[in-house]
Amino acid sequence: MNLIRAIIRPDKVDSVKDALGKIHVSGLTVTEVRGHGQQKGHTAVYRGKEYNISLLPKMSVETVVSDDNVDAVVQAIIQSARTGEIGDGRVFVTPISRSYKIRTGELDR
Repeated sequence: MNLIRAIIRPDKVDSVKDALGKIHVSGLTVTEVRGHGQQKGHTAVYRGKEYNISLLPKMSVETVVSDDNVDAVVQAIIQSARTGEIGDGRVFVTPISRSYKIRTGELDR
């Protein structure tokens, strides 16, 4: 099993969710996050005063999939979240050694 975590633009959450649904990924966790990568933020003007926004709003989409589904899930995320511009995000893949169902205590491997 692997945890796949994608940091994406907020407006791409629905397209990523739909793309994952098409390849039968059912469990997702979506969280609002803030940060920056190469973008390093941007400058904005509020009431005539210029200020720097260094932590940009992003969304974190997480799912756990079997080893044989990792490549398909990563490709679905990349294709559905890509705009071609800086700030599209990142996908992280982390191995999961064990997972337990809280309700039953059952171990999934």
